[in-house]
Amino acid sequence: MAREKAVWRRLLRRRMAVAGMVILAVVLLAAVLASLVAPYDPQRMDVFHRLMPPSGRNWLGTDDFGRDEFSRLLFGARLSMLTGTLVVIFATAAGTVLGLLSGYVRWLDDLVMRFSDALMAFPDILLAIALMAALGPSLVNVVLALGTVYTPRVARLVRGAALVLQRTQFVEAAEALGAGDVRIVRVHLLPNIFSLLIVQATFTFAAAVLTEAALSFLGAGIPPTTPSWGNMIAGGQQYLDRAEWLILAPGFAILFTVLSLQILGDAFRDVLDPRLRRLT
Repeated sequence: MAREKAVWRRLLRRRMAVAGMVILAVVLLAAVLASLVAPYDPQRMDVFHRLMPPSGRNWLGTDDFGRDEFSRLLFGARLSMLTGTLVVIFATAAGTVLGLLSGYVRWLDDLVMRFSDALMAFPDILLAIALMAALGPSLVNVVLALGTVYTPRVARLVRGAALVLQRTQFVEAAEALGAGDVRIVRVHLLPNIFSLLIVQATFTFAAAVLTEAALSFLGAGIPPTTPSWGNMIAGGQQYLDRAEWLILAPGFAILFTVLSLQILGDAFRDVLDPRLRRLT
């Protein structure tokens, strides 16, 4: 508990980290409270008020079907946060298991790492598009595709940490005392890679939000009828010359969300890494 408090104190001393937490908290609140805060149903069409500029009636204007942009932005935040959370859970769990198997069970190392290398040989967005083309557009398939894309990165990180920890004295002492593999992994390896997983999770979250928006923009992600930031940008690109708010609102939402997560990831890395702790 004392260590966690010390980490939070160091984190709160960093102004950029606090700014990132505030931005992310606003986005999370918007996602959680979207049903209560949104003034209109995000799917409600009003063709008589299509492409209306921002006003007191529609704070961020309306799209080409007369749907309220502010309401769609809030529900898009919910989808982005849900997607990012599920992808982080998937990639972290699968990557941790594969990394520990590769780093601790030596005969599995080549098999797991060569499979990871094969996946990482493709650019993230291309691999995600290929998987979505095979699976079909839906939220579940987006999570599966992005989880598959980012799992090898977590696996490599955990493998490297496991290889280092295997040579430490406390692990060798536990082995000499007859501790089993499961106990060594649970008691000695997992607690010592937890901080690495936290940092990696923030970067994975940011990448998942950005890639999900890119997939939706390209028509390979969330179905077009579902409010998402990528779908909003895709639907508004043809009206950029006369309804720029259709692009700006979801674009800035993606920008600030990803930026806040990147800032938090850097801050967590700095305060959790013993080599950088003296600088915070």
